[in-house]
Amino acid sequence: MTEELSFPRQHARTQRFTLGSPRAFTVSPDGGRVVFLRSRSGTDASNLLWVLDPGSGQERIAADPAALLAGAGEELSAQERARRERSREGSSGVVGYAVDQAVELAAFALSGRLFVAELRAGTARELSTAGPVVDPRPSPDGRRVAYVAEGALRVVDADGGNDRPLAEPDGPEVTWGLAEFIAQEEMSRSRGFWWSPDGGRLLAARVDESPVQRWWIADPAHPDRRPAEVAYPAAGTANAVVTLALVDLDGSRVEVEWDRERYPYLARVHWSAAGPPVLLVQARDQRSQLFLSVDLGSGHTHPVHAEEDQDWLDLFAGVPAWTPNGKLVRIAEEGGARVLCVGDRPLTGSQLHIRAVLDITADDVLVSASAGATAELPEIGEIHVYRVGERGVTRVSDEPGVHSAVRSGALTVLTSATLETAGARARVLRDDKPVAVITSHAQQPALRAVVRLTEAGERRIPAAVLLPTGYREGDGPLPVLMDPYGGPHGQRVVSAHNAHLVSQWFADQGFAVIVADGRGTPGRSPAWEKSVVRDLAAVTLNDQVEALHALAGSYPLDLDRVGIRGWSYGGYLSALAVLRRPDVFHAGVVGAPVTDLRLYDTHYQERYLGHPDEQPEVYAANSVVTDQGLSGAADQVRPMMIIHGLADDNVLVAHSLRLSSALLAAGRPHEVLPLSGVTHMTPQEEVAENLLLLQVAFLKRTLGVA
Repeated sequence: MTEELSFPRQHARTQRFTLGSPRAFTVSPDGGRVVFLRSRSGTDASNLLWVLDPGSGQERIAADPAALLAGAGEELSAQERARRERSREGSSGVVGYAVDQAVELAAFALSGRLFVAELRAGTARELSTAGPVVDPRPSPDGRRVAYVAEGALRVVDADGGNDRPLAEPDGPEVTWGLAEFIAQEEMSRSRGFWWSPDGGRLLAARVDESPVQRWWIADPAHPDRRPAEVAYPAAGTANAVVTLALVDLDGSRVEVEWDRERYPYLARVHWSAAGPPVLLVQARDQRSQLFLSVDLGSGHTHPVHAEEDQDWLDLFAGVPAWTPNGKLVRIAEEGGARVLCVGDRPLTGSQLHIRAVLDITADDVLVSASAGATAELPEIGEIHVYRVGERGVTRVSDEPGVHSAVRSGALTVLTSATLETAGARARVLRDDKPVAVITSHAQQPALRAVVRLTEAGERRIPAAVLLPTGYREGDGPLPVLMDPYGGPHGQRVVSAHNAHLVSQWFADQGFAVIVADGRGTPGRSPAWEKSVVRDLAAVTLNDQVEALHALAGSYPLDLDRVGIRGWSYGGYLSALAVLRRPDVFHAGVVGAPVTDLRLYDTHYQERYLGHPDEQPEVYAANSVVTDQGLSGAADQVRPMMIIHGLADDNVLVAHSLRLSSALLAAGRPHEVLPLSGVTHMTPQEEVAENLLLLQVAFLKRTLGVA
């Protein structure tokens, strides 16, 4: 008899319905193989490595963790756990892999051990190496595998012989071949080494964390355990020192030189057969950056392009890179639009808002983009895949939704999520014609989200509105729950069903739920995203209020009972709402909030607010725990539930503790829910389930919902 699960338990057990869904696709250049990860079911967290034959549609297992580990449980090193936390990876088994140029050899780590899979033959084996292994990557020719162990960059032959170090740490706080915290958390750069196209050399990052301040994360539930030491570069403090070197297979190396004093952030590295290595380096204030080519003999760098912006410069996936004929590909802000540039020429205009580069050939560039400011029709929450070339722009994805793609040669894997269908679909296209569908084992949700996408107010704020299932027009007004993220990098209003499941569940508890993406959120225009410069708090909060009041004219909203909930930036926004606008918001769930902005990291916080030593008043105005942060009417105290994981190493629990202390000093009652052993992700099934139940109980109680 199958156990019938409640939605909160199903949502937690399936890791938000991601388990069993195929992901991390790679297409072989000959079009004969599609490699991907997928677990066996919608409740199985252990990923296997799979290979699809596009011709026959047959899928086969290339690597099974259970077989390779002989049923033993996984043991993760501290570095691997940190990498997974940075990438928000909650699954197990094969969580990542890398392949050679022909996509015939894959390398991956399991339980700190190095494995390779021969993708044509369908065999997998372990290589005996030093450990614990982190981020193994085959050389383009498939003859060797490079990896990191104990902070050293090492290489081993693909047959398992000649394992040796190429670069070893020269200090206790030095690593080779790993990305530092800031690169992983804020720059989306998870790698720390790159193979040369011929497999004869590597570019490797050396990271020295000795200048970075140390913080200590204790587990109060286990006072017998030592606190964990964390190198955390908070706003205004020192970053890790990151350098690069060209490393030969005999261990000799040439230092790569650039003006690191002016451009300390190594944001991107690209090395392909189309040209020399190209680096993207940023100034600390992120208002200027350089694209640099590397001389392979001397290590000297030469500027290829320079950019400046009065606010900040964004980083994008897939760029910089070279076209096969040696032109630089980049995403730039020109004429108030985000455009694709190849060489010195922009190939798109204001009708498209470019999000990422997905693939580059001699004929075109494959990109993901949303509708730009001058698009004829608003495509609320949609992201599409386009081919961009000298002859114009062609859209690859057809149905309304959120799409992405991986391509090699004539073969494309197109992933699509829509509002009408739960989950995502992965189709294999050859010359744009479907030839196969990759099976998904993801569970079907126990409820269906009915989402109304709209635009609110004079600013046309993108919004999603969800009402209780079965609600009828004559049922009367509903208490309101604002459910935002509401900040940079976090688009919540998307044309995809599963993204709104939790909001629908809250709606079914008797609320009208509103998700609003105000200024600062991605997807519309550079000006929209940069409206928050130096003023995160007021701008993002005002847009939530504007969206709420604008939608009240069209939907059954009881403005005398308005709650708000959020996590991370959404938690920050929830705290701001109940403290600064108690005339609008009557209760708030504040999850893992950033409250003292000087405690959050350099690259994120200084991008929006500047250096705290130079503009302390800006940090005071935007923080929740200052006098300005607590500036709401003292006679309108609103209920607040503060939730935070004690093991969170991204938004430390100190944020919530300082907020609680400030509220207590101001005589404002509140509730605090500490989560022992929980990080920023809250991956534990029971915790994730009960968090939903506790939040809805709090909101019903404080807003008077039957």
